[in-house]
Amino acid sequence: MQYHDLADQARQASRVVAQASMDCKNRALEQIGVALDSRRDEVLAANQNDLKIAADSGLEAALLDRLELNTARVDSMIEGVTQIISLPDPIGEISHLTKRPSGIEVGLMRQPLGIIGVIYESRPNVTVDAAILCLKAGNACVLRGGSEAFHSNQAIARCITQGILGAGLPSAVVQVAPTADREFVGAMIGGKRPLCDVIIPRGGKSLIARISEDARVPVIKHLDGNCHVYVDADADLEKALLILENAKTHRYGVCNAAESFLIHESVAASLLPRLADLLLVHDVEIRGCVETCRHLSGLTTATEDDWVTEYLAPVVAIKVVSSLDDAIQHINHYGSHHTDAIVSENYSAVRKFMRGVDSSSVIANASTRFADGFEYGLGAEIGISTDRIHVRGPVGLEGLTNQKWIVFGDGQVRT
Repeated sequence: MQYHDLADQARQASRVVAQASMDCKNRALEQIGVALDSRRDEVLAANQNDLKIAADSGLEAALLDRLELNTARVDSMIEGVTQIISLPDPIGEISHLTKRPSGIEVGLMRQPLGIIGVIYESRPNVTVDAAILCLKAGNACVLRGGSEAFHSNQAIARCITQGILGAGLPSAVVQVAPTADREFVGAMIGGKRPLCDVIIPRGGKSLIARISEDARVPVIKHLDGNCHVYVDADADLEKALLILENAKTHRYGVCNAAESFLIHESVAASLLPRLADLLLVHDVEIRGCVETCRHLSGLTTATEDDWVTEYLAPVVAIKVVSSLDDAIQHINHYGSHHTDAIVSENYSAVRKFMRGVDSSSVIANASTRFADGFEYGLGAEIGISTDRIHVRGPVGLEGLTNQKWIVFGDGQVRT
């Protein structure tokens, strides 16, 4: 396959879509939604083909569930398109415009990143999410889904192409990998001439680690979701129990589920027995520190590995801490800089926690499960970043752009 031809097409398309009006981009999105609706039987038939192949090859049940499309999930994809249409266009937005003593005006203008590569596994709905977010943000994109969803992704790609062409944009604005060959991933991220300007991997830790190690272009990613909830000395314990239950048990296999609870020693005796009873209802295994085991009998004693593990399962590590400072230190040392929460009625403690915890999302008196682009009002997200530059947390439209300096003058020259 001539990957450089795809790169040339994507580059040319990126220049067109970068200058497209909001109306033009929204027309493309509307047409994509129409195509998904009118061709849903084709999409669902392709998905059934993928499901049969995957089941025959022994793919585990959880991955089969991620792979499956149905009428409700197609409706959800169409609803996602509608939500992105309703969002303001970030491209061309000017901010921080300031007049200088020389008379020039200096500001920042938001612009697309260029060609975004998205590498993901299992879930074919990501094909739509990634395509519409990149397009609305004025980027071209190259999408490479998992081999198990190949036929589903190709059917969805035909809907996307129909919509893009219907708005008068070049089809190469969104390119879905025409092959399941792993060599295509190598072309996206490396070599003398990578297909993409930026890579966003979505999937398991091994995939993200491999992309991060091999990529020769910037990567927006997170490796782990080792999230914490800290219950402070001044917490409302009824509120704390609701938050702890939701953060751990709402969904186990997601990156914003809590994996560790930190409990201030002054509330441990009253909170831990009630928390243990609550978690027992959900069959959640507790692995506790020595102090936690003193309050609760029959626990597995937590090891050093438990403090760094993203379980993605009904297991939680619990540690009793002596102070807010100890909680902050524990989170910054063992956490993954994803999402961490405090439960406290003490405003000063909340502020100190928010300043001190180095994570992409820091939450007060609410569940870690809110760390999500839709919940944050971004409409949708293309992933979550724990990087320290460009963008942190859920990556929505603005996260798929950067800024350039702009200067307005009226004949000024520098003396």
